[in-house]
Amino acid sequence: MTEVTDRHVEAFLEMLAAERGAALKTRQAYASDLSDFARHCAPASLAQATGEQVRSYLASLSQAGMAARTAARRLSCLKQFYRFLMLESIRSDDPTDRQQAPKITASLPRPLDEKEIRLLLEDGTRGHENERRDLLSRAALELLYTTGLRISELLSLPANCVKAKGAMLLVRGKGGRERLVPLSRSAREAADALVHFDRDLGSPYLFPGRNPDKPLTRQGFDKILLACALKAGIDPERVSPHVLRHSFASHLLAHGADLRALQMLLGHADIATTQIYTQVMAERLRQLVTAHHPLAKVTPVEPADS
Repeated sequence: MTEVTDRHVEAFLEMLAAERGAALKTRQAYASDLSDFARHCAPASLAQATGEQVRSYLASLSQAGMAARTAARRLSCLKQFYRFLMLESIRSDDPTDRQQAPKITASLPRPLDEKEIRLLLEDGTRGHENERRDLLSRAALELLYTTGLRISELLSLPANCVKAKGAMLLVRGKGGRERLVPLSRSAREAADALVHFDRDLGSPYLFPGRNPDKPLTRQGFDKILLACALKAGIDPERVSPHVLRHSFASHLLAHGADLRALQMLLGHADIATTQIYTQVMAERLRQLVTAHHPLAKVTPVEPADS
Protein backbone atom coordinates (compact mmCIF):
# COMPACT_ATOMS: atom_id res chain seq x y z
CA MET A 1 0.00 0.00 0.00
CA THR A 2 1.17 3.56 -0.66
CA GLU A 3 3.21 4.72 2.36
CA VAL A 4 1.30 7.18 4.53
CA THR A 5 2.91 8.66 7.64
CA ASP A 6 -0.01 10.75 8.98
CA ARG A 7 -1.59 8.78 11.85
CA HIS A 8 -5.02 10.23 11.04
CA VAL A 9 -4.81 8.86 7.52
CA GLU A 10 -3.87 5.45 8.89
CA ALA A 11 -6.89 5.54 11.20
CA PHE A 12 -9.13 6.60 8.29
CA LEU A 13 -7.92 3.73 6.11
CA GLU A 14 -8.42 1.27 8.97
CA MET A 15 -11.98 2.54 9.36
CA LEU A 16 -12.64 2.03 5.64
CA ALA A 17 -11.51 -1.58 5.91
CA ALA A 18 -13.24 -2.40 9.21
CA GLU A 19 -16.54 -0.54 8.90
CA ARG A 20 -17.12 -0.26 5.17
CA GLY A 21 -15.34 -3.36 3.95
CA ALA A 22 -13.38 -1.29 1.42
CA ALA A 23 -11.27 -3.37 -0.94
CA LEU A 24 -7.48 -3.14 -0.87
CA LYS A 25 -7.38 -1.31 -4.22
CA THR A 26 -9.86 1.26 -2.92
CA ARG A 27 -7.76 1.88 0.17
CA GLN A 28 -4.63 2.13 -1.96
CA ALA A 29 -6.30 4.75 -4.17
CA TYR A 30 -7.41 6.77 -1.11
CA ALA A 31 -3.94 6.55 0.42
CA SER A 32 -2.40 7.79 -2.82
CA ASP A 33 -4.88 10.68 -3.11
CA LEU A 34 -4.31 11.77 0.49
CA SER A 35 -0.53 11.54 0.09
CA ASP A 36 -0.75 13.80 -2.96
CA PHE A 37 -2.82 16.36 -1.05
CA ALA A 38 -0.42 16.12 1.92
CA ARG A 39 2.46 17.12 -0.37
CA HIS A 40 0.42 20.11 -1.52
CA CYS A 41 -0.24 21.17 2.08
CA ALA A 42 3.33 20.68 3.38
CA PRO A 43 4.68 21.67 5.80
CA ALA A 44 1.21 21.83 7.40
CA SER A 45 -0.37 18.49 8.30
CA LEU A 46 -3.52 17.16 6.66
CA ALA A 47 -5.43 17.68 9.90
CA GLN A 48 -4.63 21.41 9.69
CA ALA A 49 -5.55 21.90 6.01
CA THR A 50 -7.65 24.94 5.17
CA GLY A 51 -10.44 25.51 2.67
CA GLU A 52 -8.08 27.69 0.65
CA GLN A 53 -5.58 24.85 0.40
CA VAL A 54 -8.32 22.54 -0.87
CA ARG A 55 -9.32 25.13 -3.50
CA SER A 56 -5.74 25.73 -4.62
CA TYR A 57 -5.12 21.97 -4.78
CA LEU A 58 -8.10 21.38 -7.08
CA ALA A 59 -7.05 24.37 -9.19
CA SER A 60 -3.58 22.83 -9.56
CA LEU A 61 -5.12 19.56 -10.72
CA SER A 62 -7.10 21.40 -13.37
CA GLN A 63 -4.04 23.35 -14.51
CA ALA A 64 -2.12 20.08 -14.81
CA GLY A 65 -4.80 18.80 -17.21
CA MET A 66 -6.28 16.17 -14.90
CA ALA A 67 -9.62 14.79 -16.06
CA ALA A 68 -12.62 16.23 -14.24
CA ARG A 69 -13.77 12.76 -13.21
CA THR A 70 -10.42 12.00 -11.56
CA ALA A 71 -10.36 15.37 -9.80
CA ALA A 72 -13.91 14.78 -8.56
CA ARG A 73 -12.83 11.41 -7.16
CA ARG A 74 -9.98 13.07 -5.27
CA LEU A 75 -12.33 15.66 -3.82
CA SER A 76 -14.67 12.86 -2.74
CA CYS A 77 -11.76 11.21 -0.95
CA LEU A 78 -10.93 14.46 0.88
CA LYS A 79 -14.58 14.98 1.87
CA GLN A 80 -14.79 11.51 3.39
CA PHE A 81 -11.47 12.01 5.21
CA TYR A 82 -12.46 15.31 6.81
CA ARG A 83 -15.91 14.04 7.77
CA PHE A 84 -14.09 11.20 9.51
CA LEU A 85 -11.91 13.70 11.39
CA MET A 86 -15.02 15.58 12.50
CA LEU A 87 -16.71 12.39 13.71
CA GLU A 88 -13.55 11.57 15.66
CA SER A 89 -13.56 15.13 17.14
CA ILE A 90 -10.11 15.75 15.66
CA ARG A 91 -11.34 18.93 14.04
CA SER A 92 -14.58 20.90 14.29
CA ASP A 93 -14.91 22.04 10.68
CA ASP A 94 -14.72 20.58 7.17
CA PRO A 95 -12.36 22.44 4.79
CA THR A 96 -14.06 20.77 1.82
CA ASP A 97 -17.56 21.87 2.87
CA ARG A 98 -17.99 24.66 0.33
CA GLN A 99 -15.91 23.16 -2.43
CA GLN A 100 -17.91 22.21 -5.54
CA ALA A 101 -16.92 19.11 -7.43
CA PRO A 102 -15.62 19.65 -10.99
CA LYS A 103 -18.39 19.42 -13.57
CA ILE A 104 -18.31 16.06 -15.29
CA THR A 105 -19.64 15.82 -18.81
CA ALA A 106 -21.77 12.71 -19.22
CA SER A 107 -19.93 10.33 -21.48
CA LEU A 108 -21.76 8.42 -24.18
CA PRO A 109 -22.15 4.71 -23.55
CA ARG A 110 -20.24 2.49 -25.95
CA PRO A 111 -22.43 -0.58 -26.30
CA LEU A 112 -21.57 -3.74 -28.16
CA ASP A 113 -23.43 -4.07 -31.44
CA GLU A 114 -26.03 -6.81 -31.89
CA LYS A 115 -23.65 -9.06 -33.81
CA GLU A 116 -21.10 -8.87 -31.00
CA ILE A 117 -23.80 -9.70 -28.45
CA ARG A 118 -24.70 -12.82 -30.43
CA LEU A 119 -21.05 -13.85 -30.54
CA LEU A 120 -20.76 -13.32 -26.79
CA LEU A 121 -23.86 -15.41 -26.06
CA GLU A 122 -23.08 -18.18 -28.53
CA ASP A 123 -19.30 -18.52 -28.63
CA GLY A 124 -18.45 -16.91 -25.30
CA THR A 125 -20.52 -19.31 -23.21
CA ARG A 126 -19.13 -22.57 -24.58
CA GLY A 127 -15.92 -24.53 -24.13
CA HIS A 128 -15.03 -23.40 -20.61
CA GLU A 129 -13.15 -25.68 -18.22
CA ASN A 130 -16.27 -27.53 -17.09
CA GLU A 131 -19.99 -27.85 -17.73
CA ARG A 132 -20.97 -25.70 -14.76
CA ARG A 133 -18.88 -22.77 -16.00
CA ASP A 134 -20.66 -23.00 -19.35
CA LEU A 135 -24.06 -23.00 -17.63
CA LEU A 136 -23.11 -20.15 -15.31
CA SER A 137 -21.73 -18.04 -18.17
CA ARG A 138 -24.84 -18.58 -20.28
CA ALA A 139 -27.26 -17.77 -17.46
CA ALA A 140 -25.37 -14.64 -16.38
CA LEU A 141 -24.96 -13.17 -19.87
CA GLU A 142 -28.54 -14.01 -20.91
CA LEU A 143 -29.88 -12.30 -17.80
CA LEU A 144 -27.62 -9.25 -18.03
CA TYR A 145 -28.37 -8.56 -21.68
CA THR A 146 -32.08 -9.42 -21.75
CA THR A 147 -33.01 -7.61 -18.51
CA GLY A 148 -30.48 -4.76 -18.22
CA LEU A 149 -29.75 -5.63 -14.58
CA ARG A 150 -26.97 -3.95 -12.66
CA ILE A 151 -24.23 -6.38 -11.67
CA SER A 152 -25.14 -5.98 -7.98
CA GLU A 153 -28.74 -6.87 -8.82
CA LEU A 154 -27.69 -9.91 -10.82
CA LEU A 155 -25.39 -11.38 -8.18
CA SER A 156 -27.97 -10.92 -5.41
CA LEU A 157 -30.74 -12.79 -7.28
CA PRO A 158 -32.15 -15.64 -5.17
CA ALA A 159 -32.05 -19.17 -6.53
CA ASN A 160 -35.85 -19.33 -6.47
CA CYS A 161 -36.27 -16.23 -8.65
CA VAL A 162 -37.08 -18.39 -11.67
CA LYS A 163 -39.26 -20.96 -9.94
CA ALA A 164 -42.44 -19.07 -10.76
CA LYS A 165 -43.01 -19.72 -14.45
CA GLY A 166 -44.29 -16.22 -15.17
CA ALA A 167 -42.82 -13.92 -17.76
CA MET A 168 -41.54 -11.34 -15.24
CA LEU A 169 -38.58 -11.22 -12.87
CA LEU A 170 -38.77 -9.36 -9.55
CA VAL A 171 -35.63 -7.30 -9.01
CA ARG A 172 -34.60 -5.41 -5.88
CA GLY A 173 -32.55 -2.41 -6.97
CA LYS A 174 -30.92 0.64 -5.41
CA GLY A 175 -32.45 1.85 -2.18
CA GLY A 176 -34.40 -1.39 -1.86
CA ARG A 177 -36.75 -0.32 -4.66
CA GLU A 178 -38.40 -3.26 -6.40
CA ARG A 179 -39.32 -3.50 -10.06
CA LEU A 180 -40.55 -6.13 -12.47
CA VAL A 181 -38.64 -6.77 -15.68
CA PRO A 182 -39.59 -9.12 -18.53
CA LEU A 183 -37.65 -12.37 -18.55
CA SER A 184 -37.02 -13.98 -21.92
CA ARG A 185 -37.58 -17.68 -22.43
CA SER A 186 -33.91 -18.27 -23.21
CA ALA A 187 -32.80 -16.45 -20.04
CA ARG A 188 -35.26 -18.44 -17.91
CA GLU A 189 -34.13 -21.74 -19.44
CA ALA A 190 -30.47 -20.86 -18.87
CA ALA A 191 -31.15 -19.91 -15.23
CA ASP A 192 -33.22 -23.08 -14.71
CA ALA A 193 -30.38 -25.21 -16.05
CA LEU A 194 -27.92 -23.62 -13.62
CA VAL A 195 -30.27 -24.03 -10.65
CA HIS A 196 -30.80 -27.70 -11.55
CA PHE A 197 -27.04 -28.32 -11.82
CA ASP A 198 -26.45 -26.61 -8.44
CA ARG A 199 -29.37 -28.29 -6.65
CA ASP A 200 -27.07 -30.18 -4.24
CA LEU A 201 -25.29 -26.99 -3.11
CA GLY A 202 -28.34 -25.74 -1.25
CA SER A 203 -27.35 -22.13 -1.94
CA PRO A 204 -29.95 -19.38 -1.53
CA TYR A 205 -28.36 -17.57 -4.49
CA LEU A 206 -28.77 -18.10 -8.21
CA PHE A 207 -25.04 -17.41 -8.61
CA PRO A 208 -23.37 -18.87 -5.51
CA GLY A 209 -19.76 -18.17 -4.62
CA ARG A 210 -17.15 -20.63 -3.42
CA ASN A 211 -19.01 -20.53 -0.14
CA PRO A 212 -22.55 -21.47 -1.24
CA ASP A 213 -24.00 -19.40 1.59
CA LYS A 214 -22.69 -16.27 -0.12
CA PRO A 215 -23.17 -14.93 -3.66
CA LEU A 216 -20.49 -14.91 -6.33
CA THR A 217 -18.23 -11.88 -5.88
CA ARG A 218 -17.85 -9.12 -8.43
CA GLN A 219 -14.21 -10.10 -8.85
CA GLY A 220 -15.19 -13.70 -9.49
CA PHE A 221 -17.73 -12.63 -12.07
CA ASP A 222 -15.19 -10.38 -13.83
CA LYS A 223 -12.95 -13.42 -14.38
CA ILE A 224 -15.84 -15.31 -15.96
CA LEU A 225 -16.72 -12.37 -18.20
CA LEU A 226 -13.08 -12.03 -19.27
CA ALA A 227 -13.04 -15.68 -20.39
CA CYS A 228 -16.33 -15.22 -22.27
CA ALA A 229 -15.01 -12.17 -24.13
CA LEU A 230 -11.83 -13.99 -25.16
CA LYS A 231 -13.77 -17.02 -26.43
CA ALA A 232 -16.03 -14.70 -28.45
CA GLY A 233 -13.03 -12.90 -29.97
CA ILE A 234 -14.03 -9.55 -28.48
CA ASP A 235 -11.58 -7.17 -26.81
CA PRO A 236 -12.11 -7.76 -23.05
CA GLU A 237 -11.63 -4.02 -22.45
CA ARG A 238 -14.92 -3.47 -24.28
CA VAL A 239 -16.91 -5.99 -22.23
CA SER A 240 -18.22 -5.34 -18.72
CA PRO A 241 -21.52 -5.73 -16.86
CA HIS A 242 -22.13 -2.01 -17.36
CA VAL A 243 -21.49 -2.29 -21.11
CA LEU A 244 -24.04 -5.11 -21.33
CA ARG A 245 -26.56 -2.93 -19.49
CA HIS A 246 -25.82 -0.09 -21.95
CA SER A 247 -26.19 -2.51 -24.84
CA PHE A 248 -29.58 -3.64 -23.54
CA ALA A 249 -30.80 -0.04 -23.31
CA SER A 250 -29.33 1.16 -26.60
CA HIS A 251 -30.67 -1.79 -28.59
CA LEU A 252 -34.15 -1.39 -27.11
CA LEU A 253 -34.16 2.30 -27.97
CA ALA A 254 -32.94 1.56 -31.49
CA HIS A 255 -35.85 -0.83 -31.95
CA GLY A 256 -38.48 1.67 -30.85
CA ALA A 257 -38.68 1.62 -27.05
CA ASP A 258 -39.60 4.94 -25.41
CA LEU A 259 -37.65 6.59 -22.61
CA ARG A 260 -40.31 6.09 -19.93
CA ALA A 261 -40.41 2.36 -20.55
CA LEU A 262 -36.60 2.26 -20.55
CA GLN A 263 -36.52 4.18 -17.26
CA MET A 264 -38.76 1.57 -15.63
CA LEU A 265 -36.75 -1.35 -17.00
CA LEU A 266 -33.41 0.11 -15.88
CA GLY A 267 -34.70 1.13 -12.46
CA HIS A 268 -33.69 4.77 -12.82
CA ALA A 269 -35.31 6.96 -10.18
CA ASP A 270 -34.97 10.02 -12.43
CA ILE A 271 -35.79 10.17 -16.15
CA ALA A 272 -32.81 12.51 -16.57
CA THR A 273 -30.50 9.54 -15.98
CA THR A 274 -32.18 7.67 -18.82
CA GLN A 275 -31.97 10.62 -21.20
CA ILE A 276 -28.29 10.01 -21.85
CA TYR A 277 -29.46 7.38 -24.32
CA THR A 278 -31.08 10.06 -26.48
CA GLN A 279 -27.54 11.35 -27.03
CA VAL A 280 -26.51 7.88 -28.15
CA MET A 281 -29.30 7.76 -30.72
CA ALA A 282 -28.62 11.32 -31.91
CA GLU A 283 -24.98 10.43 -32.54
CA ARG A 284 -25.95 7.26 -34.41
CA LEU A 285 -28.37 9.20 -36.60
CA ARG A 286 -25.67 11.77 -37.35
CA GLN A 287 -23.25 9.01 -38.34
CA LEU A 288 -25.92 7.40 -40.50
CA VAL A 289 -26.57 10.62 -42.40
CA THR A 290 -22.84 11.32 -42.72
CA ALA A 291 -22.22 7.86 -44.15
CA HIS A 292 -25.17 7.61 -46.54
CA HIS A 293 -26.61 11.02 -47.46
CA PRO A 294 -25.49 12.05 -50.99
CA LEU A 295 -24.63 15.60 -49.88
CA ALA A 296 -22.98 14.65 -46.60
CA LYS A 297 -19.46 14.76 -48.08
CA VAL A 298 -20.17 18.17 -49.57
CA THR A 299 -21.76 19.65 -46.46
CA PRO A 300 -20.67 17.82 -43.30
CA VAL A 301 -23.48 17.18 -40.84
CA GLU A 302 -22.81 18.95 -37.54
CA PRO A 303 -23.56 17.19 -34.26
CA ALA A 304 -26.85 18.29 -32.74
CA ASP A 305 -26.80 20.34 -29.55
CA SER A 306 -27.52 18.13 -26.55
